[in-house]
Amino acid sequence: MKNKIAAYLVAGIAAVLALGSCSSGVSYAELLRDERKATNKFLAYQRVENEIPADSIFETGPAAPYYRLDEDGNVYMQVVRAGSRDNRPAAQQKIYFRFTYYSLFEWEPGIDPDAAGITAGNAGDSQIQSTYFIYGNYDLEASYQWGYGLQMPLQYVGIDSEVNLIIKSQYGFSSEISNVTPYHFNVRYFESALD
Repeated sequence: MKNKIAAYLVAGIAAVLALGSCSSGVSYAELLRDERKATNKFLAYQRVENEIPADSIFETGPAAPYYRLDEDGNVYMQVVRAGSRDNRPAAQQKIYFRFTYYSLFEWEPGIDPDAAGITAGNAGDSQIQSTYFIYGNYDLEASYQWGYGLQMPLQYVGIDSEVNLIIKSQYGFSSEISNVTPYHFNVRYFESALD
């Protein structure tokens, strides 16, 4: 699985280099620096834990800390609702989710992203079909299009959970890797399309 993720990352980086960020006068290193700055700016206003709790019992709610999920700091998770610890996904299980997201480049301290009109996603409109991925399978477009970061919380929380995520471009949307944009997500996971 990690080899496939690495292949997608290499392909994304190659796309950035091939498309020539030079044409805009911005190097890939500068894009990564800007992404890191935007992420750090957001996290500076949060409590951050660099380790997952040993017992996997997380603080929950809107004041809970953001937990770093990988050693490189590409994904951070705030657990809004942990769900049932006994309700973890099996490999190849179809997981439905509803989400909203916004670019951390558009976020400013003290603003409500919904009120500012910078959010997108399918959480606020029941007419929009639920999205899904196949847990642990990155060969299918239904899974790899969302990136690796969206599935990571399910290693720690139940399927019936809600989390806020910070996902840097390498672990985000496959279509957005070359844009090097970090996003904030609110995600609710479900076992069926009924939400």
